[in-house]
Amino acid sequence: MTNNQSKQSSKEKSPVQAIAQLRFARIAPRKMRLIAHMIKDLPATEAQAQLLVHARKSADPILKLLNSALSNAKEKKMNIAMLVVKEIRVDKGPMLKRWMPRAQGRATPIHKVTSHIYLALQESKKSVQSRFITQHEKPKKTETKGTPQRKAKNKLAIDQEKEQEQKTEIKTEAKTQEKGFTKKTFRRKSV
Repeated sequence: MTNNQSKQSSKEKSPVQAIAQLRFARIAPRKMRLIAHMIKDLPATEAQAQLLVHARKSADPILKLLNSALSNAKEKKMNIAMLVVKEIRVDKGPMLKRWMPRAQGRATPIHKVTSHIYLALQESKKSVQSRFITQHEKPKKTETKGTPQRKAKNKLAIDQEKEQEQKTEIKTEAKTQEKGFTKKTFRRKSV
């Protein structure tokens, strides 16, 4: 078997992957690896759901990277329901070296570490059922006034809320009117 034939057979064996890279992320690699190990070998949709609800700061750039890899997979016409996070690697990037003045004129070093992330998605042989319903954006905080939820309430509930608001406003106004400036400043204990 010649070198050309071995190269061709290795190309045929390698499955199609959707790849995305993030370079020079300003978070330390050890912090990124905590999240990266969590989503390795998970279905892409489940990994996306895990990253959406995770509280760590390093989950946001990895989520963006995963979304980028999913869009790359769509371009390659891969089946998104069968995608699995095959490989995720977090490498150390260049270190920004700064210093901070300390006692007795000394300068202590500060190392601002960066990281490079490599993510590869691959189609699995079997279809993977996701346990979560995913959205592509994090849920936003809902406002109390003017939202569709408030508009959906029936009129009786809205009227009752308005009456409660008016009663509380009247009570607060009455309390502020009872106490004048002199009563607030010259409070004395009385028996």
